[in-house]
Amino acid sequence: MKESLLFVCSECGFQSPKWLGHCPSCGAWTSFSEQKVIQQPKAKGSVSQSDDGPRPQSLSEVTIEPSFRFVTGIEEFDRVAGGGLNRGSSVILGGEPGIGKSTLALQISEKVSETYKVLYVCGEESPAQIKQRALRLGLKTEGIDIFCETRVERIVGAIRNTSPVLVIVDSMQTLTCADVPSTAGSVNQIRTCTMEIITAAKQTGSAVILIGHVTKEGVLAGPKVVEHLVDTVLYFDQAGSGVRLIRASKNRFGSVDEIGIFRMTQTGLEGVKDSQGLFLSDRNDATVPAGIAFTAVTEGSRTFLVEIQALVVPAKSGYSRVYSDRIDAARVTRIAAVLERHAGLTLNDKDIYVNVAGGMRLNDVSIELALACAMYSALSSVPLDSKKVIVGEISLAGEVRPVSFLDRRIKAASELGFTGALIPAMKKTGQGLSCTVCRNVRQAVSCCSRTGE
Repeated sequence: MKESLLFVCSECGFQSPKWLGHCPSCGAWTSFSEQKVIQQPKAKGSVSQSDDGPRPQSLSEVTIEPSFRFVTGIEEFDRVAGGGLNRGSSVILGGEPGIGKSTLALQISEKVSETYKVLYVCGEESPAQIKQRALRLGLKTEGIDIFCETRVERIVGAIRNTSPVLVIVDSMQTLTCADVPSTAGSVNQIRTCTMEIITAAKQTGSAVILIGHVTKEGVLAGPKVVEHLVDTVLYFDQAGSGVRLIRASKNRFGSVDEIGIFRMTQTGLEGVKDSQGLFLSDRNDATVPAGIAFTAVTEGSRTFLVEIQALVVPAKSGYSRVYSDRIDAARVTRIAAVLERHAGLTLNDKDIYVNVAGGMRLNDVSIELALACAMYSALSSVPLDSKKVIVGEISLAGEVRPVSFLDRRIKAASELGFTGALIPAMKKTGQGLSCTVCRNVRQAVSCCSRTGE
């Protein structure tokens, strides 16, 4: 075996024989680090041909066993994962430190161990620490096999010897391989160890949950190629005090639009089934301050109401700025430009602050009309109707475009006590509320001003 020096990008794993200041693959700057790579000697002659390996077969002849797919018993996790886990599949669960990744993994282990064999591999804690946390959460530990090891050769050996149905690795940044001469957590170590564990799991028919760390930008630490190797990539996000969200950025066995909602308690993470009013502020009075609008958001099969808050003040530094972390700042800037051009509002000399009550991160296009109304209310100091939900998409021409699942949004708002709705013009409008139709942002602003009167 020969050793060679390569420069590897810490963001995407791109390799170069010389140091580069700018990665040509992912565009990152100063991300190359020097690493030693062991090259296996190539065999002389042509590639050997063997008849002992598997042969191609017709897809129609492939059989699926009844136990190929199994549920974990954690309803919110199964919802995001696509209805459960498949044998031989691999899942990455990433999130910030302390958000509850290990707690959820231990709860999943306890539920699955009631029916199947579970192997819990931990490289960050000792067996006594894991047992102590399990007792604190009130979990049964009889059916869980614990294996505290970081060397991937021994982990793969344990998987092949025990053939568990579920393998949990906490975490993949602690794994090391003897054939890779670099420290744990490096690009080559994460890529090689992940590949070895996934290969062993597919051969034994085991489902694997790999717990991963995230960077300060909130993306999964390690090379991007790891996300291509696995079947599902899940992210833990925090929304408000004690509320945790799980989203899927990749899922080969289900939709990426589903969302799992948990509440952190003394006994671990508990799923939230009735989430329609989870992110609404509890106000006893009938009026709300200026700058607050309510909208209905659809995430997969769930619909819930959220409160969008806006604050518009004179610019302090001579030019306007947008402060928004729960709604994309580019979207806020675009809506502000549409209001200036098509509604006659003056926002170019204002600082705009936007927030979502409860810390929910919103990406649905249906929130744009509510965002525009909240910005108008904040600018004019005219409070909006606290019993009216606002739903609609805004185009650059100032039109209010239709949105999907309007009936579900209207139904959820009606169940929470809302009496009116400001919606776009659609062939089929929602039932159960007094709906006001607007075709452009100027009409929407006019409806908001009449509400203030």
